Amino acid sequence: MRFVAEGREIEARIEHLVVAGWTGRDIGAVRHHIEELAALGVAPPSQVPLFYRVSQSLLVQAPRIEVLGPDTSGEVEPLLVNLDGTLWLGLGSDHTDRQLETVSVAASKQACPKPVSPMLWRFDTVAPHLDRLILSCEIRENGEWTLYQEGTLAMIRPLGDLVAQSGLDTGGAMLCGTLGAIGGVRPASDYRMQLRDPVLERSLYLEYRASALPVVA
Repeated sequence: MRFVAEGREIEARIEHLVVAGWTGRDIGAVRHHIEELAALGVAPPSQVPLFYRVSQSLLVQAPRIEVLGPDTSGEVEPLLVNLDGTLWLGLGSDHTDRQLETVSVAASKQACPKPVSPMLWRFDTVAPHLDRLILSCEIRENGEWTLYQEGTLAMIRPLGDLVAQSGLDTGGAMLCGTLGAIGGVRPASDYRMQLRDPVLERSLYLEYRASALPVVA
């Protein structure tokens, strides 16, 4: 996989991928969300946060992904990549099968590709003002772009803590958790995502379409 960082192309061999879940910084809100999902049949996590190991082949840089059935949705998330001991920050989507999630959260994470932006920032360039970075996601509904998620990284556990807890080492990548969905979690086919740095006045972008394959028996 190739990324562009600091004006140059980086060849990245990703050897393992982790999806961090239940990473909200407000513990009360996390517990409330766990209870909401439990009412829908989603099993609660064994610990908070929880680190799901999934296939590294799920990481893709493509404007279109294919998923099985109509019950999937994306989530805007910060992406961390450890390359030869240097930590980089990027942008990705933890696209997830919501129907399968009621059976197994771990299986739902493994079921869908994870689109990521080709651009990276050195983590140490944003570390001093990390909580001020802004994540946002729009989905296309009824032909119009609708704001689906928005908030700062202050709503997610400190990324350095997630690195330490997960043991993310060289060759590893991690999606670091997401924000609440405005109007509730729901399927969509088109996504437009951004990670904005208001201090250094720059942004990472990710846009993709999820095409649903038919479910046959």
